[in-house]
Amino acid sequence: MPRRWRSRGILLALLAVLLAGLVACGQQRAMPTVQASALPAEAQTVLAEIRNGGPFEYPDKDGSMFNNYEGLLPKEPGGYYREYTVDTPGSSDRGARRIILGENGELYWTDDHYESFERIEP
Repeated sequence: MPRRWRSRGILLALLAVLLAGLVACGQQRAMPTVQASALPAEAQTVLAEIRNGGPFEYPDKDGSMFNNYEGLLPKEPGGYYREYTVDTPGSSDRGARRIILGENGELYWTDDHYESFERIEP
């Protein structure tokens, strides 16, 4: 096989790999889900408080803007998400558990301080 054909084959193979990578980057993986009824009791209490507009245990923090710096939630404009503290039994501070609320009512759960999320299903 002539050298130029081999070079073209290698170039085409590299181009195919690059395009496959670009397509994969543009696709967001499906987020795991969790049923609201399967969440800990403390999270179910916070969900009820969100539905009722409070009162919240941490009024200076609950309802504050969540910026999605980790990029794990769907990309939305700034101010779209709000966060709420879910007590962690035995923790001396606010703990790692949060519920995130989107402007359109979508809810997300994290029990590891934003390292992973599950979408809460009603």
